[in-house]
Amino acid sequence: MEKVAEKLNRSYIIPDDYIEKVYAGWLGKVIGVRHGANIEGWTYEQIERAFGDITNYPHDFKNFAADDDTNGPVYFLRALEDYTHTREITAEQIGNTWLNYAPDGHGFYWWGGYGVSSEHTAYMNLKNGIPAPQSGSIEQNGATIAEQIGGQIFIDVWGLIAPNQPELAAEYAAKAASVSHDRNGIYGGQFIAACVAKAFSEKDIGKIIETGLSVIPGDSEYTRMARAIINYYEKNPENWRDCFKYVKANFGYDRYPGVCHIIPNSAVIVLSLLYGEGDFSKSINICNMCGWDTDCNVANVGTIMGVRNGLEGISPHWREPINDFLCCSGVIGTLNILNIPEYALYTANLGYKIAEEKPNQLWSKIIAGKTPTFHFQLPGSTHAFRTDAVANTKGSLMKTVNTEETAKTGTRSLKLTIDRVRAGNPYHLYHQTYYRPDDFNDSRYDPEFSPILYPGQTVTATVSQSKENHVGARARLYVKDGNHNQLHYGEWYDLPGDEWIDLSFNTPYMEGACLEAAGIEFITLESLYSPAVFYLDCMDLTGTPHYKLLFEKERLEKWTFLRESVSQFTHLRGLWTLEKGELSGSYSGEPAECYTGDLKWKDYSLEASVIPKLGDDHRVLFRVQGGIRSYAVGLTSNNTITLFKNNNGYEVLATADYYWENDKEYIFNIKIVENKISVSINENHLISFEDTQSPYLTGQIGFGNSNGSHTHFKCFTVQGII
Repeated sequence: MEKVAEKLNRSYIIPDDYIEKVYAGWLGKVIGVRHGANIEGWTYEQIERAFGDITNYPHDFKNFAADDDTNGPVYFLRALEDYTHTREITAEQIGNTWLNYAPDGHGFYWWGGYGVSSEHTAYMNLKNGIPAPQSGSIEQNGATIAEQIGGQIFIDVWGLIAPNQPELAAEYAAKAASVSHDRNGIYGGQFIAACVAKAFSEKDIGKIIETGLSVIPGDSEYTRMARAIINYYEKNPENWRDCFKYVKANFGYDRYPGVCHIIPNSAVIVLSLLYGEGDFSKSINICNMCGWDTDCNVANVGTIMGVRNGLEGISPHWREPINDFLCCSGVIGTLNILNIPEYALYTANLGYKIAEEKPNQLWSKIIAGKTPTFHFQLPGSTHAFRTDAVANTKGSLMKTVNTEETAKTGTRSLKLTIDRVRAGNPYHLYHQTYYRPDDFNDSRYDPEFSPILYPGQTVTATVSQSKENHVGARARLYVKDGNHNQLHYGEWYDLPGDEWIDLSFNTPYMEGACLEAAGIEFITLESLYSPAVFYLDCMDLTGTPHYKLLFEKERLEKWTFLRESVSQFTHLRGLWTLEKGELSGSYSGEPAECYTGDLKWKDYSLEASVIPKLGDDHRVLFRVQGGIRSYAVGLTSNNTITLFKNNNGYEVLATADYYWENDKEYIFNIKIVENKISVSINENHLISFEDTQSPYLTGQIGFGNSNGSHTHFKCFTVQGII
């Protein structure tokens, strides 16, 4: 009987529609951030004068750039992968996750100054050896910093991984929030996480709010505020504007210290949940019209309401402009190019692990990575696929939609409709694998990118054409090299009507390339003046890289007058630029580092050209997993070469004598297979080392230096080892 009861309880914990609800929660989060982003900090009066009643996004974007409200949930959740997914995770480990994935002093957070921005203050505390939770404590920073809004804006995911377990969600949330906040700053995080967790099974908004309040102290200011708004609503349930006047008079910014206190903004969240009456659109619109920290507040409401209402409760007019694209600005460039279904599945996988439960067979394969990355199995999902046509067919209208009409590997596919086609002219359905400044309207939170596809890797897809087309058609895969503005094609495949065809393209070795897109090119053999329909069941990017990057082919991506970044690279810290066709890196003391490549790269050889210019420390990095997890080998003082391991601080693994001079070129050859590292310079084998102490088995490559050094790098070649 006990085992039966346990099974029933777990079935309740993980509902049948768990993955769809997580996806809806993530969509709600991203919609909320976009909805409120460009009016963040506006007052209610300013918003009313400018927009009146808001019913849609106040601003349009080419693509919505990174935001701190989504950076935090994406990256902090990785603590559960890097350390433990169990409740044994500690605040200190989550704090180390900050150091590993957040760039030092740029992007990711609002770097408003130590003692002004809670996140800036906490990061500097962590960096200087003050661990979490002390890093965010009132004892360390004072109540003003500790009770700002950040304790709840990054917190939604801790409810998404603990469905129907609000106490557990609050436990995770408290640890995460304590890295940078304390007291009411933590209570806000616990409240939001518990509300999200409860919304998986509860429709009654009052009960969801009561669940959130049940996990925080009853005598806290946070609870006092929420109770006051609930009491006001019960007596005056008709007009949210009157309630906001009450909020402003009793819980406004003027009553709390700091630049963005948690209490006024939490009051807006509670108000919006109550007066939204269970409707997703009404709830987020009310929240946005209240003003103050709009993107943060609307995002929290969006997550709760997304989970509560599910995918069917989110209108397409919110989803379509996003197209499932999620941009971030951490130090791992491939994780800055995400799509929402992908990260919803990542999140749900952790939820299943925590509950010690497994999804059904189809989802189990998808979550385990045994199916292609782009699969369209979630209702309405597009995985950020896009369309285009050649110049002489620009008049053709192309539209994609998720459909249940046909599929091969699951129950859904992506349907491409072209209103009219000309025989032999190409039409493209593609996934963008790299982004540049022109793809965005602004430089919000300073994103930097590394491609998610590299020469040498394999692109596969499964496609078909509708039998209703009544014409012959063909398809082939392609990739776009943005550095040379050139398309590289796979072979043509004929598309019989209503049959699924598997396409494959092993991309060739390339030099000086940057792969910006991977897609399918369709043509018909006859013109059609009625719509032509094609289907994409799935697409995947796999295999090992083989390419040579030439810095003379790279460019400085100009985001703003003051901000440029080296294409294909992110950087942790330091001055990184291009000088006379070479990568140049320097800094004043701490290690300067920049990265490219993919976290998933396992065994590979790396050849790099290094030119020391000044100082005594010039490094090539490999198996990079973030700012505090990597290996490095470099030219070091006293004519030595040193192999380092970064485990929240560099330690020496091995050294060898090697005479070197400034302004001379040195060719590093590094080979790493499993835990074995081999290093040669200018064809002189110098170091062999086997790391038996928790080795890093995957990771990016990068460049760096330390001790005020200045280094140039001409090029590098990466080749995966199978």
